[in-house]
Amino acid sequence: MTVPDSSASGPVGPEGQAGPEGRESPNGQAGPVGSSGSTGHSGFSGLPSSSGPAGSGGPVRLDGPWTHRDVAANGARFHIAELGEGPLVLLLHGFPQFWWTWRHQLTALADAGFRAVAMDLRGVGGSDRTPRGYDPANLALDITGVIRSLGEPDAALVGHDMGGYLAWTAAVMRPKLVRRLVVSSMPHPRRWRSSMLSDFAQSRAGSYIWGFQRPWVPERQLVADDAALVGRLIRDWAGPRTPEFPDDAAVDVYRRAMCIPSTAHCSIEPYRWMVRSLARPDGIQFNRRMKRPVRVPTLHLHGSLDPAIRTRSAAGSGEYVEAPYRWRLFDGLGHFPHEEDPGGFSAELINWLKDPEPDR
Repeated sequence: MTVPDSSASGPVGPEGQAGPEGRESPNGQAGPVGSSGSTGHSGFSGLPSSSGPAGSGGPVRLDGPWTHRDVAANGARFHIAELGEGPLVLLLHGFPQFWWTWRHQLTALADAGFRAVAMDLRGVGGSDRTPRGYDPANLALDITGVIRSLGEPDAALVGHDMGGYLAWTAAVMRPKLVRRLVVSSMPHPRRWRSSMLSDFAQSRAGSYIWGFQRPWVPERQLVADDAALVGRLIRDWAGPRTPEFPDDAAVDVYRRAMCIPSTAHCSIEPYRWMVRSLARPDGIQFNRRMKRPVRVPTLHLHGSLDPAIRTRSAAGSGEYVEAPYRWRLFDGLGHFPHEEDPGGFSAELINWLKDPEPDR
């Protein structure tokens, strides 16, 4: 049984519950885009319309040149936003965000001749909130199942943060479905595990993950004061080089999405599994499984000032790749390089995807 989806709900009230306003139109398409925010693709502002912080499509189905729809995969329903035609590029968000974090790359990839699809992970945004299934192996099967549901033989996976962790996993578990791999702000799972256990600096940087292990308290903290903690995390993790991100409008979007009922709990569950399974048979088996090398071309992107994932924690991930591997460090950027410098990130991504022979 799944928790009812509230993705098309309107403004969030003081208790974190979605109100009746701001629903999408009956045909499932959002209304016109407002003029707020900086100009992006073809005049698209990249921010919700001025009619409300979440736009006419509610806190998840935000306005833009893309199309919203749901697809079935791995026993659940997943919300996607898609734009463009060509080889499939599947974009996977991290914590504490949802598909909208890829708004700049959706338009850039479509303009470059790709079919760009950003999905909401299980339990987040407009996707189903199931009572279980938040271990990385099952979440990776969600991703590969979406590739099949889209009717494509394979995809280039682009993952940030938790989405990057799952992209690493999917490339190991279902290599035939992954054409290329791009990971931002996340080391290989085995590298993440060793860094969290043996590197005090990384363990301290990831203290929020240790805090997630408490029952109930983290969920309440995430949604308290209309998810004020989400805004603090995004601001604290962003680098100082780009003061325009995050602005108040973008932070408000992420706060409202976290306030959709059950989202906070589902967002935390993967991190609980990652820690609680360290000494359990399932966690040990997963760690052994991830010894199998990645055999698809891999681009690894990281912000030099990322305070959540230290550079040295991510930099050793190439030892798990037996294919062309390229490491790119963005100077002066933090944990969200795709939003802090969307032009530079998109150019690096597209040039690499179009390179027929990416070098090591």
